[in-house]
Amino acid sequence: MASTPHKHRETPSPAPFLIADSGDSIYQDGRYLEQNPSWHMEESPFKVQQILRMMKKQNLLPNSICDVGCGGGMVLAELQPHLPPGCVCWGYDVSADAINLCGARANQNLHFAVHDIRREQCDAFFDLLLILDVFEHVDDYIGLIRDIRLKGKYKLFHIPLDLSVQAVARKNGLLRRRDNFAHLHYFTKETALRTLTDVGYKVVDWFYTPRCIELGDLLIQKIMRLPRQISFSISQDLTVRFLGGYSLLVLAE
Repeated sequence: MASTPHKHRETPSPAPFLIADSGDSIYQDGRYLEQNPSWHMEESPFKVQQILRMMKKQNLLPNSICDVGCGGGMVLAELQPHLPPGCVCWGYDVSADAINLCGARANQNLHFAVHDIRREQCDAFFDLLLILDVFEHVDDYIGLIRDIRLKGKYKLFHIPLDLSVQAVARKNGLLRRRDNFAHLHYFTKETALRTLTDVGYKVVDWFYTPRCIELGDLLIQKIMRLPRQISFSISQDLTVRFLGGYSLLVLAE
């Protein structure tokens, strides 16, 4: 008697976020923490490396920094030793879950608060605002970047460039970003920069950051690592536009 073939059972995909009616609620009611328990803190060393690269390139020596949407606070904690002595750092997040993760990282010049910078008193002003992988999550992202423009001298945005030829060609290429990470908006380099200038920002500098090269742990990301690196060395714009896998770091005033 022939044995019944064993049926392969795939690991179920995470349940998609219900975001249409929730605004910030997925970050406040525990759903985002449940699906992303590390709050992406493992990416912090990579982000700090990019921040320091821009700071060195533009000779930025801030005396005050605010990380808008700071998550678990690891970016500021790892950035602080590289900052000028006495630089005061604040991490704001609308999620109490995220601020609870900051734990013992606070110190005399490093503070965290459950707070929306858009509700900050009028005279609050920082030398540098960090907005790292934030506004693609926000319903009214235009309103957010408009409201924070006068809260700091310089603004440093890290923006995932989810829109690429290969992402659009795959059936679930963009839906994965929405289901796993609650990305509501998808950008190319051109649309990201145009969004900032349309709101009134002056772009000072920008460069691509190789997120999937350094952080990608999925099989397809590992397979694509070498082709992306080779292609990027030939044409950065075409590689990002067709193969994806990169983000954009933008310094603006």
